[in-house]
Amino acid sequence: MKTTIDLPDALLRDAKITAAREQTTLRELLTEALEAALERRGSAASQEPAWRRSFGALRHLRGDAVRVKAAVEEAFEKVDEEAWK
Repeated sequence: MKTTIDLPDALLRDAKITAAREQTTLRELLTEALEAALERRGSAASQEPAWRRSFGALRHLRGDAVRVKAAVEEAFEKVDEEAWK
């Protein structure tokens, strides 16, 4: 879902730098930060089922999965279709 928020310029700049350094998107960085803040505050959204908490431990790998998928798609674009016939 799209939304518009007003952030201080310095905070947004730091977030963009951090996202670039961690090779992730600004969206993923902000999502993680907001989820962590809500969890610390004990929001209803953070009271998820136990199975989801277990699988959520791999959340930090989401960006890696996107990069791997892109690399695979790029590699398949280079496959010589004639060689596979």
